[in-house]
Amino acid sequence: MNASTHYRTHNCGELTEKDIDKEVIICGWVAKVRDFGGLTFVDIRDRYGITQLAFNIETNEALCLKARGLGREYVVQAKGKVIERSNKNKNIATGDIEIEVNDLQILNESITPPFTIENDTDGGEELRMKYRYLDIRRPILNERLVTRAKVIKAMRAYLDERNFTEIETPVLIKSTPEGARDFLVPSRMQPGNFYALPQSPQILKQLLMVAGMDRYYQVVKCYRDEDFRGDRQPEFTQLDCEMSFVNQEDVLQTFEGLTKYVFKEIKNIDLPDIIRLPYADAIKYYGSDKPDLRFDCKIIDIDALDAIKNNTFPLFQNASSAKHIVAAIVAKGCVAMSRKQTDELVDYVKMPNRGLSGLIQVKVNEDGTIKSTIDKFMNEVQLQEIVQAVQAEKGDLILIAVEKESKVRKALGDLRLELAKKQNWIDKDKWSLLWIVDFPLFELDEETGAIIFVHHPFCNIHPDDVAYFDSDPLKCRAQQYDLVINGAECLSGSIRIHNKELQDKVFQKLGFSEAEKDERFGFMVNAFQYGAPPHGGCAFGVDRWVALLTGADVIRDVIAFPKNNSGRDLMMDAPSVVDPKQLKELGINIQ
Repeated sequence: MNASTHYRTHNCGELTEKDIDKEVIICGWVAKVRDFGGLTFVDIRDRYGITQLAFNIETNEALCLKARGLGREYVVQAKGKVIERSNKNKNIATGDIEIEVNDLQILNESITPPFTIENDTDGGEELRMKYRYLDIRRPILNERLVTRAKVIKAMRAYLDERNFTEIETPVLIKSTPEGARDFLVPSRMQPGNFYALPQSPQILKQLLMVAGMDRYYQVVKCYRDEDFRGDRQPEFTQLDCEMSFVNQEDVLQTFEGLTKYVFKEIKNIDLPDIIRLPYADAIKYYGSDKPDLRFDCKIIDIDALDAIKNNTFPLFQNASSAKHIVAAIVAKGCVAMSRKQTDELVDYVKMPNRGLSGLIQVKVNEDGTIKSTIDKFMNEVQLQEIVQAVQAEKGDLILIAVEKESKVRKALGDLRLELAKKQNWIDKDKWSLLWIVDFPLFELDEETGAIIFVHHPFCNIHPDDVAYFDSDPLKCRAQQYDLVINGAECLSGSIRIHNKELQDKVFQKLGFSEAEKDERFGFMVNAFQYGAPPHGGCAFGVDRWVALLTGADVIRDVIAFPKNNSGRDLMMDAPSVVDPKQLKELGINIQ
């Protein structure tokens, strides 16, 4: 090819009927070859789309035979004239045309790929992760990565317009307690000392507020050494933000605006104002601090009903003395569930992470009769009282749990989600967005009974609860807020403590000695002596948000080169054993 000739004049996704009779050059990967004897058709693909190439054996036998010899994923260049397609394909943007090829160049051959490069591929996830560079050629993955770029571009555009400054923070920092294990990096020049990879730039962005930067943001990699699941990776991406001279309302308004802007830019959806739900109500009614409100099914407390208080059923009788609660959810339209199906629900709430002993079932039959699994303890009046209290209708199944409150809320909250999936209650075109506010500031460690912080030790106290700080700290609410989208936490943030005296009291409450405080946070405590402004901020989970916007089931599907569930990069085979010479330089022995 001569130096003045372009590789291509158009991509594989842009030619339409308006381009008929144009002489064009396109390049791409061979997706499919179809031989019909006298005619051969080749689909070539790039990140923009697919275009059909047409070859006629009567017009150019040698060229047609060359096309028939193409293998899957060969890289080719085709020159020819755009013509109208006789058998049009309305499923692709270029489906009205094809290219009548007069020159075909093989730019690179390919061995047979280990799986089909199609949306409905025959490759399992582990195999596709090993050959991730091939997996990304699939249109669905390609589109998700393009959408990710558009989301980040929209975020930056919104924040840049509002005087936020993008500032990079270091990746090698000091290890500080953030709630998960740090990834540690040994220092060769300081033997026996370690850097940590940041779990978030939390302290650094607060120091930028002390530095007078006023409004900061960063699209930043964060690292946490924790067990993996579908919505977690050891390295993940946040949009990290901080603002000076703001209260909670200022932050919520700013980032509600950003959320609406991104939804409009990416999905062309005009979001209504986002509702706010106190943490206590979220737990009470949905058993979760990230409830999915695309469907109903609240948890309803029924302890106070006469049908429960005056009942001889042992679980009900002992509930008060055992400090148990009685609560229910209504499974709409589920009265016809089989015994096998209801047994599966019972097994689900009995799992160790939920810990219920079982479920009491009340069926409201289509003929109006009411039956329960404890009929010998329930008369018609009592059953009617329960049905009316939970507003059940004909065809509904009422599921009742009796246990300590935390178990009941957790189990019924999980169960409502499980039912929603099994019964297809969720409208996939519907969006549920809400702010969770008024989180607790402290909680008790389940193992030690010690008071620990819920969010992080820099989260400010709700102004109405300052009086409880010394006398009853567990009553204190935090100025913390989460944005929940379709049952996934996509943003978390808080108003920070900017007063040194209050910060010292929090460290004391958490049991940090002066030495520990100085060792872990000395640089920050010192900085706060030089006039820290009131400030607050948040961080968006970019991976989770993009997964929701693109319909991906797990965040691995919106990350170019992710790790598997064991934290391995199957493509690069990492982590791996290193050369003993490197360990010797670092003064490290492997035990």
